[in-house]
Amino acid sequence: MLTEMKKMNAPASITITPILVANLHVEGELMPVYVHVIDHPDARILVDTGMTELHPAVVAAFDPQLYPLNKQGLDLTGIDIIINTHLHADHCGGNHLFPDKPIYVQRRELDDAHSNEDEYPIREWVDAPGVRYVPVDGEFELLPGIRLVPAPGHTAGMQVVVIETAGRPIVVGGDVAVWFGELDEPHTEGQLRVRALDPELVWLAHEHEPWRP
Repeated sequence: MLTEMKKMNAPASITITPILVANLHVEGELMPVYVHVIDHPDARILVDTGMTELHPAVVAAFDPQLYPLNKQGLDLTGIDIIINTHLHADHCGGNHLFPDKPIYVQRRELDDAHSNEDEYPIREWVDAPGVRYVPVDGEFELLPGIRLVPAPGHTAGMQVVVIETAGRPIVVGGDVAVWFGELDEPHTEGQLRVRALDPELVWLAHEHEPWRP
């Protein structure tokens, strides 16, 4: 919720704000779900969109507590660009809140979401009315100082957002790692790629604080 937001200065005039949008019950513990707002001089960017409603598949797996973006004090009309790190339900379930806004996603991820019902069971959230995807093939400079970088592992089409600074970059990583230990001892191609960037810190979807090397 907005009261639980924390701001972290990135390069000059760019800020990153994590927003708690859900808690999932995983193996007897609560796992938070965060999305991230990036305020850039040229645009306001939202990385992932959380969930806005309960779905039987999600309830059965995670018994979630939801804090949807449309029930918080965030001005949704002020979001210019959306990025989906990947299209699992807890990352794209709010895409419908942004009709006709560009949603950047790796083409591989979008193709897999349309062809693999086992991995992406809630197709109606992926293809919600008004959703406008902009498929990306590989690394892509979104805005000056912000680029999308493929990071396969959690899904084959996973991507992360890299924010360049005067020093080391900052990464908004979604589920490139679900918990800190996966970046402490990386093993997927995406985790190894993130570590190779030598980031100052990495924001993850399911951790309250950023990972730091």
